Amino acid sequence: MKKLTALLMGLMVMISFTACGSESTEAPQTSGTGSSSSSSQQDSEPAAAAGDGSTLVVYFSATGNTEEAANYIAELTGGDLFELEPADPYTDEDLNYSNDDSRVSQEHENEELRNVELTASTVDNWDEYDTVFIGYPIWWGIAAWPVDTFVEANDFTGKTVIPFCTSASSGLGDSGELLAELAGTGDWQEGHRFSSRVSEDDVQTWLDELGF
Repeated sequence: MKKLTALLMGLMVMISFTACGSESTEAPQTSGTGSSSSSSQQDSEPAAAAGDGSTLVVYFSATGNTEEAANYIAELTGGDLFELEPADPYTDEDLNYSNDDSRVSQEHENEELRNVELTASTVDNWDEYDTVFIGYPIWWGIAAWPVDTFVEANDFTGKTVIPFCTSASSGLGDSGELLAELAGTGDWQEGHRFSSRVSEDDVQTWLDELGF
Protein backbone atom coordinates (compact mmCIF):
# COMPACT_ATOMS: atom_id res chain seq x y z
CA MET A 1 0.00 0.00 0.00
CA LYS A 2 2.84 2.37 0.88
CA LYS A 3 4.51 1.63 -2.47
CA LEU A 4 1.25 2.31 -4.31
CA THR A 5 0.75 5.59 -2.48
CA ALA A 6 4.31 6.67 -3.22
CA LEU A 7 3.83 5.78 -6.88
CA LEU A 8 0.64 7.80 -7.13
CA MET A 9 2.27 10.81 -5.46
CA GLY A 10 5.17 10.59 -7.90
CA LEU A 11 2.80 10.58 -10.89
CA MET A 12 0.95 13.63 -9.51
CA VAL A 13 4.23 15.55 -9.15
CA MET A 14 5.23 14.73 -12.75
CA ILE A 15 1.83 15.84 -14.08
CA SER A 16 2.13 19.11 -12.13
CA PHE A 17 5.59 19.87 -13.58
CA THR A 18 4.38 19.05 -17.10
CA ALA A 19 1.45 21.47 -16.78
CA CYS A 20 3.65 24.27 -15.45
CA GLY A 21 6.16 23.76 -18.22
CA SER A 22 3.43 23.96 -20.84
CA GLU A 23 2.11 27.30 -19.46
CA SER A 24 5.52 28.93 -19.19
CA THR A 25 6.34 28.07 -22.81
CA GLU A 26 3.07 29.18 -24.36
CA ALA A 27 2.39 32.44 -22.51
CA PRO A 28 5.53 34.28 -23.76
CA GLN A 29 4.92 33.12 -27.34
CA THR A 30 1.40 34.50 -27.29
CA SER A 31 2.55 37.72 -25.68
CA GLY A 32 5.52 38.00 -28.00
CA THR A 33 3.44 37.48 -31.12
CA GLY A 34 0.94 40.09 -30.05
CA SER A 35 3.67 42.60 -29.28
CA SER A 36 5.35 42.00 -32.63
CA SER A 37 2.09 42.42 -34.51
CA SER A 38 1.31 45.66 -32.68
CA SER A 39 4.80 47.02 -33.32
CA SER A 40 4.55 46.13 -37.01
CA GLN A 41 1.26 47.98 -37.35
CA GLN A 42 2.60 51.05 -35.57
CA ASP A 43 5.65 51.13 -37.82
CA SER A 44 3.73 50.65 -41.05
CA GLU A 45 0.99 53.22 -40.43
CA PRO A 46 3.23 56.31 -40.39
CA ALA A 47 5.13 55.01 -43.43
CA ALA A 48 1.90 54.59 -45.36
CA ALA A 49 0.67 58.04 -44.34
CA ALA A 50 3.97 59.74 -45.13
CA GLY A 51 4.43 57.99 -48.43
CA ASP A 52 0.96 58.52 -49.84
CA GLY A 53 2.26 60.79 -52.61
CA SER A 54 0.60 63.94 -51.25
CA THR A 55 3.83 65.78 -50.35
CA LEU A 56 6.28 67.31 -52.82
CA VAL A 57 9.66 68.86 -52.03
CA VAL A 58 10.74 71.31 -54.73
CA TYR A 59 14.16 72.91 -54.49
CA PHE A 60 16.88 74.84 -56.25
CA SER A 61 20.37 74.33 -54.86
CA ALA A 62 23.42 76.30 -55.98
CA THR A 63 26.12 74.69 -53.83
CA GLY A 64 24.42 71.60 -52.38
CA ASN A 65 23.24 72.95 -49.02
CA THR A 66 19.60 73.37 -50.00
CA GLU A 67 19.69 69.98 -51.70
CA GLU A 68 20.78 68.38 -48.43
CA ALA A 69 17.92 70.01 -46.53
CA ALA A 70 15.46 68.99 -49.26
CA ASN A 71 16.64 65.38 -49.11
CA TYR A 72 16.11 65.28 -45.35
CA ILE A 73 12.61 66.74 -45.69
CA ALA A 74 11.64 64.27 -48.40
CA GLU A 75 13.02 61.33 -46.44
CA LEU A 76 11.35 62.30 -43.17
CA THR A 77 7.96 63.12 -44.73
CA GLY A 78 7.92 60.41 -47.39
CA GLY A 79 7.58 63.16 -49.99
CA ASP A 80 8.69 63.24 -53.61
CA LEU A 81 11.66 65.33 -54.74
CA PHE A 82 11.75 67.73 -57.67
CA GLU A 83 14.95 69.64 -58.41
CA LEU A 84 14.83 72.93 -60.26
CA GLU A 85 17.66 72.88 -62.78
CA PRO A 86 18.54 75.95 -64.88
CA ALA A 87 18.83 75.17 -68.59
CA ASP A 88 22.08 77.10 -68.40
CA PRO A 89 23.64 75.74 -65.17
CA TYR A 90 25.46 78.07 -62.82
CA THR A 91 29.23 77.56 -62.60
CA ASP A 92 31.40 78.39 -59.61
CA GLU A 93 32.47 81.55 -61.41
CA ASP A 94 28.81 82.44 -62.05
CA LEU A 95 28.10 82.19 -58.32
CA ASN A 96 30.95 84.44 -57.25
CA TYR A 97 28.88 87.28 -55.81
CA SER A 98 32.01 89.19 -54.79
CA ASN A 99 32.79 89.67 -58.48
CA ASP A 100 30.69 92.47 -59.95
CA ASP A 101 31.00 90.88 -63.39
CA SER A 102 29.80 87.42 -62.35
CA ARG A 103 26.48 86.08 -63.59
CA VAL A 104 24.64 86.34 -60.26
CA SER A 105 25.96 89.86 -59.69
CA GLN A 106 24.75 90.93 -63.11
CA GLU A 107 21.37 89.28 -62.54
CA HIS A 108 21.09 90.99 -59.19
CA GLU A 109 21.72 94.38 -60.72
CA ASN A 110 19.43 93.82 -63.70
CA GLU A 111 16.09 92.19 -62.83
CA GLU A 112 15.41 91.50 -66.49
CA LEU A 113 18.20 88.92 -66.39
CA ARG A 114 16.54 86.99 -63.58
CA ASN A 115 14.10 85.19 -65.85
CA VAL A 116 16.03 81.92 -65.60
CA GLU A 117 14.85 79.17 -67.91
CA LEU A 118 14.53 75.76 -66.24
CA THR A 119 14.92 72.33 -67.82
CA ALA A 120 11.45 71.63 -66.37
CA SER A 121 9.12 74.01 -64.54
CA THR A 122 6.07 71.77 -64.14
CA VAL A 123 5.63 68.50 -62.24
CA ASP A 124 3.87 65.31 -63.27
CA ASN A 125 0.76 64.61 -61.17
CA TRP A 126 0.89 68.14 -59.78
CA ASP A 127 -2.80 68.07 -58.86
CA GLU A 128 -2.26 65.10 -56.55
CA TYR A 129 0.01 66.99 -54.15
CA ASP A 130 -1.58 68.65 -51.13
CA THR A 131 1.60 69.97 -49.49
CA VAL A 132 4.51 71.56 -51.35
CA PHE A 133 7.80 72.44 -49.69
CA ILE A 134 9.83 74.95 -51.70
CA GLY A 135 13.53 75.35 -50.91
CA TYR A 136 16.18 77.77 -52.09
CA PRO A 137 19.36 79.58 -51.05
CA ILE A 138 19.09 83.23 -50.04
CA TRP A 139 20.56 85.62 -52.61
CA TRP A 140 20.80 89.27 -51.55
CA GLY A 141 18.07 88.79 -48.95
CA ILE A 142 15.53 87.10 -51.27
CA ALA A 143 14.90 83.65 -52.70
CA ALA A 144 17.32 82.66 -55.46
CA TRP A 145 15.48 83.75 -58.59
CA PRO A 146 15.48 80.43 -60.48
CA VAL A 147 12.68 79.53 -58.03
CA ASP A 148 10.58 82.39 -59.41
CA THR A 149 10.28 80.62 -62.76
CA PHE A 150 8.72 77.57 -61.10
CA VAL A 151 6.39 79.59 -58.90
CA GLU A 152 5.09 81.62 -61.84
CA ALA A 153 4.52 78.50 -63.92
CA ASN A 154 2.22 76.69 -61.47
CA ASP A 155 -1.19 77.09 -59.88
CA PHE A 156 -1.00 76.51 -56.11
CA THR A 157 -4.75 76.63 -55.53
CA GLY A 158 -5.74 74.18 -52.79
CA LYS A 159 -2.16 73.49 -51.75
CA THR A 160 -0.34 74.21 -48.51
CA VAL A 161 3.01 75.73 -49.45
CA ILE A 162 5.91 75.75 -46.99
CA PRO A 163 9.08 77.62 -47.96
CA PHE A 164 12.51 76.86 -46.53
CA CYS A 165 15.93 78.27 -47.22
CA THR A 166 19.59 77.79 -46.44
CA SER A 167 22.12 80.53 -45.83
CA ALA A 168 25.41 81.13 -44.08
CA SER A 169 24.10 84.12 -42.13
CA SER A 170 21.07 85.77 -43.75
CA GLY A 171 17.62 85.06 -42.38
CA LEU A 172 14.51 84.04 -44.28
CA GLY A 173 13.50 87.68 -44.55
CA ASP A 174 10.52 88.39 -46.80
CA SER A 175 11.49 85.69 -49.28
CA GLY A 176 8.49 83.47 -48.54
CA GLU A 177 6.05 86.37 -48.63
CA LEU A 178 7.45 87.59 -51.94
CA LEU A 179 7.06 84.14 -53.46
CA ALA A 180 3.48 83.97 -52.18
CA GLU A 181 2.73 87.32 -53.85
CA LEU A 182 4.31 86.06 -57.05
CA ALA A 183 2.23 82.89 -56.97
CA GLY A 184 -1.03 84.61 -56.13
CA THR A 185 -2.55 81.25 -55.15
CA GLY A 186 -2.07 78.67 -52.41
CA ASP A 187 -2.00 78.71 -48.63
CA TRP A 188 1.56 79.86 -47.96
CA GLN A 189 2.89 79.14 -44.49
CA GLU A 190 5.66 80.82 -42.53
CA GLY A 191 8.98 79.51 -43.78
CA HIS A 192 12.14 78.37 -42.06
CA ARG A 193 15.81 79.14 -42.47
CA PHE A 194 18.48 76.45 -42.05
CA SER A 195 22.17 77.13 -41.72
CA SER A 196 24.51 76.02 -44.46
CA ARG A 197 25.43 73.11 -42.18
CA VAL A 198 21.90 71.76 -41.92
CA SER A 199 21.52 68.43 -40.14
CA GLU A 200 18.82 65.80 -40.11
CA ASP A 201 18.07 66.66 -36.47
CA ASP A 202 17.51 70.30 -37.43
CA VAL A 203 15.00 69.27 -40.06
CA GLN A 204 13.27 66.75 -37.80
CA THR A 205 12.82 69.37 -35.09
CA TRP A 206 11.20 71.75 -37.56
CA LEU A 207 8.95 69.07 -39.00
CA ASP A 208 7.84 68.13 -35.49
CA GLU A 209 6.84 71.74 -34.91
CA LEU A 210 4.82 71.63 -38.14
CA GLY A 211 3.09 68.43 -37.07
CA PHE A 212 4.72 66.06 -39.56
